[in-house]
Amino acid sequence: MNLSKLLVIILLLVFSACKEEKKKNTEEVVKYEPNFESLSKKEAAPEWFADAKLGMYFHWGPYSVPAYGSAWYPCNMYMKGSDVNKFHEKNFGPIEEFGYEDFIPMFSAEHFNAEDWADLFEMTGAKFAGPVAQHHDGFAMWDSEVNPWNAADMGPKKDIVGELFESLKKRNIKTLATFHHARNGQRNANAPERWGRNGFNSHYPYHPELPTATKDPKLRKLFGNWEKIEDFNQYWYDQVVEVVDKYNPDILWYDSWLNMIPEEKINEMIAYHFNNGIKNDKEVVVCSKHQDIPLEYGIDDLEQGGRRDIYPLPWMTDITLSDKRWMYVEGEKYKNAALVVRNMIDVWSKNGTVLLNISPRADGVINKEQRDILKDIGAWMKVHGEAVYGTRPFKIFGYGTANASDASHDGQSAKVKYSASDVRYTVAKDKKTMYVFFLGVPEAGKQIKMRAIGGLHRNLPPSPIKDIKLMGSSAKIDWKLTTQTLLIKFPEVEYNPIATVLKLELE
Repeated sequence: MNLSKLLVIILLLVFSACKEEKKKNTEEVVKYEPNFESLSKKEAAPEWFADAKLGMYFHWGPYSVPAYGSAWYPCNMYMKGSDVNKFHEKNFGPIEEFGYEDFIPMFSAEHFNAEDWADLFEMTGAKFAGPVAQHHDGFAMWDSEVNPWNAADMGPKKDIVGELFESLKKRNIKTLATFHHARNGQRNANAPERWGRNGFNSHYPYHPELPTATKDPKLRKLFGNWEKIEDFNQYWYDQVVEVVDKYNPDILWYDSWLNMIPEEKINEMIAYHFNNGIKNDKEVVVCSKHQDIPLEYGIDDLEQGGRRDIYPLPWMTDITLSDKRWMYVEGEKYKNAALVVRNMIDVWSKNGTVLLNISPRADGVINKEQRDILKDIGAWMKVHGEAVYGTRPFKIFGYGTANASDASHDGQSAKVKYSASDVRYTVAKDKKTMYVFFLGVPEAGKQIKMRAIGGLHRNLPPSPIKDIKLMGSSAKIDWKLTTQTLLIKFPEVEYNPIATVLKLELE
């Protein structure tokens, strides 16, 4: 055989092998079927998620342009006589002449910089991050072929999801896409008793005389105004699948109203996400509120709240950096870093993970006030991250005197005012280290007693102590462990104004 024939054979073999490998890589993975029995075989919280503790996202879209009211501006502007409607018509004109779609060209995002935002998330200490991929308003923040109302084709004319995911992946930060669009579907067209007002199960108010009742083939997609709700349900599904196919998010997260989508369609979506994870060699996660996705394979999220005790399964809370709103609003007040971190510590001590929301301006600026708070949070996390990431709850979460009121949505408030008399615990996975958090500034020189409960040593370490150290300081800690009590004396040093952490090294 001459050399030329041999080269041809080799090239044919290589081509055939590459073709077979490509076929193998593009074959549809069908490990998970869209039913409970199959989906429940997947672990809801892979270890990386249980280790992560902190993620970040942001509410940002055309509703950021008026910077008034709340992220429900698109809904409220069409409610005749409402405060937002009055504001809108005073500043932008009648809703019949200036509709929500007219904000889109004003949603410029000229200062959006994915690298800068990813740096900010990394500096804060987030282990996963991403955008609100689509809020209730029907505007997609990715380059979509399914939804004509998207950030790549209009407004910013940028693929926000794609650019940010690329920057996050460079920093080994897991990716998150949140979906709120189950509420976008119009379900009140055949319910005259709900016309013209907030029907709650649909975002945009419906009335035959409102612009939201449009028959325009393109505009009706923005308002979720389909003739058959079954067609909207498919539209809902197709958009999620498009994001999964194009961007391979590690986490899909769903807001309330997921229960408005048929169970079989939800299971179809989850199976697709899980199988795509296998295809891309990723342990993916799906989250929802109100347990709309079974806990066997979905993470439960409590909005703006927390649990009052340790929960046996990993869980999540989404909170906002602002005092109460999710989107950028002129004059909004923000929580300080101490309030945010202390409440996050409480979540971590109870087996929870925090998803922290920030609010960019319509032009893509994350203002200095928010950046300064995130910088303080990041500085605390940099020193004390060992006590957070990769840890697990102790037998009890801790103790203290703070009064935890009910949250505005779920569980206890995310704005509890803690002090140094409130103590929380975490334990390293190998149980060789225990961390004790004081949610305030302890009194230098003061001795405290950490007593056993009921004589069972439940709030003493799981094994004998070798040494106790003050994280972020080389100061020596005076301590003594008796049968019933751990005595600790705080050294004469300057303490972190956010929270103090003792590291108990165990045998």
